[in-house]
Amino acid sequence: MRIAKARLIGPAGNEAYGVVAVALSFFVFAYSFRFGQASILAYYALWLPLVVVDYRRVLGNYRHYLWIFAFALFACLSVFWSQAPGVTARAAVQYLSHVICALIAMRVVDTRILVRGGLVGTGLVLVFSLLFGVYHLDPLDGTYSFVGAFASKNQLGFYASLAVLFAFAALFLGVERGVWKLVAVGAVLIALYCLKASQSATSVLTTVAVAGLCLSLRALEMLAPFHRKMLFTALAVLIVLTGLAAAYGGGYAMILGAFGKDATLTGRTYLWQQGIVAAGGAPFAGIGYQAFWVQGFAEAERLWADFFISTRSGFHFHNTFIAATVETGLIGCFLLTMVLVITLAGHLGRLLSAARDGEALVLFTVAALLAVRTFVEIDILNPYHVGSFLLYFSAGKLADGRWRRAARPLASRHHAVPA
Repeated sequence: MRIAKARLIGPAGNEAYGVVAVALSFFVFAYSFRFGQASILAYYALWLPLVVVDYRRVLGNYRHYLWIFAFALFACLSVFWSQAPGVTARAAVQYLSHVICALIAMRVVDTRILVRGGLVGTGLVLVFSLLFGVYHLDPLDGTYSFVGAFASKNQLGFYASLAVLFAFAALFLGVERGVWKLVAVGAVLIALYCLKASQSATSVLTTVAVAGLCLSLRALEMLAPFHRKMLFTALAVLIVLTGLAAAYGGGYAMILGAFGKDATLTGRTYLWQQGIVAAGGAPFAGIGYQAFWVQGFAEAERLWADFFISTRSGFHFHNTFIAATVETGLIGCFLLTMVLVITLAGHLGRLLSAARDGEALVLFTVAALLAVRTFVEIDILNPYHVGSFLLYFSAGKLADGRWRRAARPLASRHHAVPA
């Protein structure tokens, strides 16, 4: 039996495949540490074979994506000066292949399918955690928190935040209708319960902020582009000033206190300090991608002991910029930040300029969530993580859209008949 190409790689005809592929990818990202290498191979099997169907359509022209590959390629180069070259080589190849899979998904899946797959995928992840999850004691603050089927409540909270984001896209951003709105309502209810159970202040605050951003941008769409830009600029300045006033006026401590957190963010400020010290040893190129948290290395062992990490794995600096600088130096940190900032600013520019752009609204919100979390998590720094997948998916949509818009006038001029 022959399957039409459009059923696999045509965004207009591959809805069933796209939703399943995105949902299963999310599930693998969440629980690959539980199901092992077989789940990672399943993730690759969802996307890489599509190249054989039509490599031109699936891959596109990677010359337009060089800025997207910059950090991944630099991570691969870091093997030459890494203090753990074997670890760096494996992790860097995994990250590069992960970026390629995200760009393949970007080429064959549109934003509507991403939202539907995201709803199903986050729903599966959260339901699995509710069925097989556990509570963990935090030895630093002495509290018990629901971590689901993860090793960290922050990861459970992140998937709950994503579920809320995709549900908002379906319910309020005009992306979905009919039965998918019911799916979105169900996802929100499960996500809110998981947020409450996990007691993750990071996830709760970022979810509230991004949900408010969604509604604000949806309201801005009712204005003309010029007035939209003026109002957005004014609101952005107001928010920054309010944030600074709250920080210096004690609002920061009050918010943390409402969630039972102290000013050290349960030891994160100490971790940041130690990360900055470690980055000072090799400030420009770093010590090698993922070459710090290696068993047997003195500094990693000391920090694992300080934070009671008996497994001696699955720990990080809880700050993307510090972690990236430690591993790949200021150069690598700049390259990764460039991808995030260009993606965020590019989709914001589309959103403020177009009369109505649903794709830009969804992808800007995704990028905003990832950007906010960079200060306390490392969602975009690791392979096989939903954060890095969504970042490169969003970046690819921006680059692909720019290239298509630039090529369209060229094509029309080329085919024009002279008078």
